[in-house]
Parts: sequence; C-alpha cells; structure tokens
Amino acid sequence: MKKIEILGPGCAKCKKLFENVEMAVRELGVEYEVEKVTDINEIVAAGVISTPAITIDGVVISSGRVLSVDEIKNILA
Repeated sequence: MKKIEILGPGCAKCKKLFENVEMAVRELGVEYEVEKVTDINEIVAAGVISTPAITIDGVVISSGRVLSVDEIKNILA
C-alpha cells in the first residue's frame, strides 16, 4: 500500500491539507495509508523547508501550500 504523509507542526493549514487528502483518497476509492508527521526533525530530514507539505512514498509532492481536493485527486489518479 502506498503511503501519504502530511508534514507540518499541526497548524490549521496542515489540518486542512490532511482533510483534503483524506477526502481525495475516499472519493477516488484508492488504498493509501495517510498519516500526519509533526516531528520537526522528520520534516527537515524529508527536505521540507515550508509547511504544510505532502509526500507520497517519501517523495515531496508539494510544500508551502494547501492543495485542493481536485489537485490531490489529479496527482493520485
């Protein structure tokens, strides 16, 4: 199963990105493990400078903005 991580300190934007990812996964009916990463050391180790960020299987897809549900669906499709 593929893994999606939402990286950020837990701010409102991070929470919104997490919600958007969960909705996109649900709407597409695909199998992904979705988790939050709030540990600053893990975020820095991933090479993320600006949060919120999203990674899929360890690859940074976006950082510094909240992707819409449709943008996430396009990435996952």
